[in-house]
Amino acid sequence: MSDAATGPDMPQRAKPRLRGWFNRLIARPSFQAWASHFPLTRGLARREGAEIFDLVSGFVQSQVLMAIVELRVLHRLMDGPRSAAGLARDAGMMPERMEILLQAASALGLIRRQRDGRFALVRKGAALLGVPGLEAMILHHRAFYRDMEDPVALLCGEVDTELADFWPYVFGARGDVDPKVTRTYSDLMADSQALVAQDTLRMVDLSDVRCLMDVGGGSGAFALAVAQAYPRLDLMVFDLPDVVPGALARFEAAGQGGRLSVHGGSFRSDSLAYGADAISLIRVLYDHSDDTVRSLLSKIFDSLPPGGRLIVSEPMSGGAVPERAGDVYFAFYTMAMRTGKTRSSAEIARLCTQAGFIQCKAPAPLRPFVTSVVTCAKPL
Repeated sequence: MSDAATGPDMPQRAKPRLRGWFNRLIARPSFQAWASHFPLTRGLARREGAEIFDLVSGFVQSQVLMAIVELRVLHRLMDGPRSAAGLARDAGMMPERMEILLQAASALGLIRRQRDGRFALVRKGAALLGVPGLEAMILHHRAFYRDMEDPVALLCGEVDTELADFWPYVFGARGDVDPKVTRTYSDLMADSQALVAQDTLRMVDLSDVRCLMDVGGGSGAFALAVAQAYPRLDLMVFDLPDVVPGALARFEAAGQGGRLSVHGGSFRSDSLAYGADAISLIRVLYDHSDDTVRSLLSKIFDSLPPGGRLIVSEPMSGGAVPERAGDVYFAFYTMAMRTGKTRSSAEIARLCTQAGFIQCKAPAPLRPFVTSVVTCAKPL
């Protein structure tokens, strides 16, 4: 319901009392029943009721999405409409159960039920297939779902989370981590890096940069996007020794091998390479604690020349204006990772300022659910 009754002209001491009375009124079942029928309020009451139910049923929607991806329903509809019976045969499932799944997928707007009873792919479903890495991210959510089974225990730090074991690479481990795990992590991050690179490069102009070093750059996906956008810019990638060869291979495959130098090490324990006049941190800070971030920012400050630039790009909290992607999904994801947290652009700017950087800026994000950006500079 509207907050007009507690607007800016009301005395400050009266506002909390009136807001409390107003909230208690709205919380009464009798008031909700009245509001759902009164002509001036029933539209708002119904919309709010639908939004509340959407919150209540959200976990079921996520599991339906998991089934759709695991059974490759959207892929099977790519070439044209199919019947529930045909899709059920492909999946080894009873037709009536497949019918339920397809009805749910239709309700979620991923497919459409036609008049002849068959199901067809629609724009949203096709778009899901077109987002690099999204299907792999959905499938790996099994571990995240289990970590979120008891959210209060997770908040209290009482859950030995699976995500932390799923991606040990994030902890900066070396020889005791299976190389397949690091490759899996790097591949998943690289697959989903395309949208991040697109949005970052739309918000940041690198035309005056001579050499960019991507710290924590994995297999070089972001660095290659920069190389393709700026043909005269040299690139460096700093990451764990088991990971950086993948960046060289990526650049060689793209015919850009002569433009990249790789540097193996852990930014937790090793110094950074010198020679770059700009450094990027793409989805790095939110994986780490404040202490690790402070140490990393200090190393970056030391490795940059006067006037050098830092670019931070990752999902962020909305801060004073909470935002769903950063403050719901990524906040709990990083909590389950047990290594970091989502921060607002203001928090990141404050950490950068403490490290000595100036001119911190946060351009308006194009798609906050993809990434947000903070830039700053080392004083001349």
